[in-house]
Amino acid sequence: MEHGYRAVLIAGPTASGKSAFAIELAKRLKGVIINADSMQLYREMRIVSARPSLEDEALAAHRLYGVLPASHACSTGEWLGYARQEIERARGSGFLPILVGGTGLYFKALCEGFAEIPSIRPELREKCRGLAEEGGLEAVREALLEKDPVAAESLQDLQRLTRALEVVEGTGRTLLQWQQDGNGEPVVPVHECARIVLEPPRSWLHQRIALRSDLMLSDEGIAEIEALLALKLPDTLPAMRAIGVKEVDAYLRGEVSLAATVERLTVATRQYAKRQETWFRNQMSDWTRMDPSVLNSAEMADAFWELS
Repeated sequence: MEHGYRAVLIAGPTASGKSAFAIELAKRLKGVIINADSMQLYREMRIVSARPSLEDEALAAHRLYGVLPASHACSTGEWLGYARQEIERARGSGFLPILVGGTGLYFKALCEGFAEIPSIRPELREKCRGLAEEGGLEAVREALLEKDPVAAESLQDLQRLTRALEVVEGTGRTLLQWQQDGNGEPVVPVHECARIVLEPPRSWLHQRIALRSDLMLSDEGIAEIEALLALKLPDTLPAMRAIGVKEVDAYLRGEVSLAATVERLTVATRQYAKRQETWFRNQMSDWTRMDPSVLNSAEMADAFWELS
């Protein structure tokens, strides 16, 4: 296949078949698959994060999967630095970078540039995240109202609200002020890449999410989460907030039944997928849409070729 792109970006909600599509494209286009999912960075979490299997990784070159310990909190800016290196390395070797994941902010930073915010003091970060854990979304929103009313009124996600609080408390400037200072040059300008969002119907996606919940509660899935919990990491770390960790922990403690745990996992994953879809709809409205419920990976690769 010939094409005119310097990169391919594939986004989509969890369980939508992004990895299989990326592998098919990588085989046809001499591509290197680069992870753009915040949870799949952590090495202890292959099943929890639905990272590609070892068999899948053998089908095409994969980068930035399982490269960080769960004890590390990777920021968007840090990921962007890693991604830039892998993109340059792939191109230098004559390969096409194919970035795949469900973390919308990563793609936004990649295509629009990113304002590098100074590091926040660990003690302040812990204070803000402690407030989030104890008081929830409304407590963080109330703390933000005076110092960053724009973020307090516009953000609906607890993690993003907490980040806004950390930034304004730690730097004296709001997230919006940092962003308005200029984001720098994009790593992948939009005119150089193909941008695709997988957009399956809700019922189809829910069936796949149910299968993923079953896998997380398999012997291998439970063993993975037990090993992660044995590290006794702070609850504020991104890895410890991954869907499945607290749900399976409660099951292992005997606090909930297996059936209730399945339900909790399924509901939490559906809610996460819905938040992803909202982001893609609002922030990536000009990306090409593909429906993986009507096209398999090979057919989507054929459709991509026709688009290019």
